[in-house]
Amino acid sequence: MAENHCELLPPAPGGLGAGLGAGLCRRCSAGLGALAQRPGSVSKWVRLNVGGTYFLTTRQTLCRDPKSFLYRLCQADPDLDSDKDETGAYLIDRDPTYFGPVLNYLRHGKLVINKDLAEEGVLEEAEFYNITSLIKLVKDKIRERDSKTSQVPVKHVYRVLQCQEEELTQMVSTMSDGWKFEQLVSIGSSYNYGSEDQAEFLCVVSKELHNSPYGTTSEPSEKAKILQERGSRM
Repeated sequence: MAENHCELLPPAPGGLGAGLGAGLCRRCSAGLGALAQRPGSVSKWVRLNVGGTYFLTTRQTLCRDPKSFLYRLCQADPDLDSDKDETGAYLIDRDPTYFGPVLNYLRHGKLVINKDLAEEGVLEEAEFYNITSLIKLVKDKIRERDSKTSQVPVKHVYRVLQCQEEELTQMVSTMSDGWKFEQLVSIGSSYNYGSEDQAEFLCVVSKELHNSPYGTTSEPSEKAKILQERGSRM
């Protein structure tokens, strides 16, 4: 049986032969050179399992903020205790619904929050992942939202109720659901009920109007305004 012998290469100044390739045969040196030219074994794609939902993104995206949790995750920080599932995805025990806006911000640098998500939820995730620029953006958005809410004038809806004298006390004492007594106007028409005279009144009540089912606000009716003016002159 013929034996295979390696033809050793002489050390070469610089390059592969001067280092790891020195003293290797031609065939072994060629294999080592091919290995050196292969790209790194670390993939540019990263798979995340956030609360049972999978996200696929790049290391470049996750490494936008060098101080963030996700940056440390991609760098395999030994101080960061991270596990992987059976598919090789990093396990993160957080809400996947609110992770979406965080990941999209790292992708394109813009804060986009769906209407069905609360800004406070996104802020909670931004603080957990320690993405400082996103934390500032969300806090600014919350302040802007609260400022607009505080500037909205309080509006009221009014109702005018007609009642008899004997019903007046019970009606006022049983008002609920945010209704408040505003004004009592005697309509000046009394009638005889049995042996006693009974007067009739118009009771004006109001309630703060927060949300209208039709998207419009209700103002006091002209009748209610007239009754209020009439009552103020009595």
